[in-house]
Amino acid sequence: MPRRALPPPPPPVHLRTWPDRQTRLTDRGMALDELRRTYLAVHRLLLLWLCGFGGVIGWALLVQTLQLIEDKDPLAFIFGPVFVILGLAALAAAVVGVALGVRRDRHIRELTDDWIALDTDPATDARLRSPGVSLTWCLASLVVCALGLWASFGAAAYAEPGRDTYVDVAFGMGAGVILWLTGLIGVRKALGHYRWAVRRLSPAPARGGVHR
Repeated sequence: MPRRALPPPPPPVHLRTWPDRQTRLTDRGMALDELRRTYLAVHRLLLLWLCGFGGVIGWALLVQTLQLIEDKDPLAFIFGPVFVILGLAALAAAVVGVALGVRRDRHIRELTDDWIALDTDPATDARLRSPGVSLTWCLASLVVCALGLWASFGAAAYAEPGRDTYVDVAFGMGAGVILWLTGLIGVRKALGHYRWAVRRLSPAPARGGVHR
């Protein structure tokens, strides 16, 4: 999927050529709407989940190596290194994907702050809050967090002696931690956007009486 191009930052003061304030507000509104859609896009949430799923796959491959060793399988000498390499590669790809997403979010937030500082438009600024989309991010991520906690504690608490080995417990706890961290990233992003919107977009109290 090609990366969606972001709007450029507003031009420096000496290069601005807007003929009037309304034109400037129109360009400002278009840029902020695009940045808002990109920041809270559903596909960004799906990509985060994809990274989490990749992390679980990587952990499963590493645990599979332990399973071969525990079973004293002679194929462990052949498939063990392959599983380790593939597992580490999957985990590394998941971590890199999350890091790139966080870096892109930071860049979007910087661009948004630059365009907000350009002028004030209550209608455009109100849309930036996006309470519905933020709530969707938060609730969906909380579900992933709950699933991760259930997998982690369930693997340790409900392990049956003689049936579930320490490898099974390790897989369940590791996969659960990965899911929990994935959901936590989504919750942090949703709550962070809400706090930013309240702090950055709340109207400042009037000072000095009536302005003329």
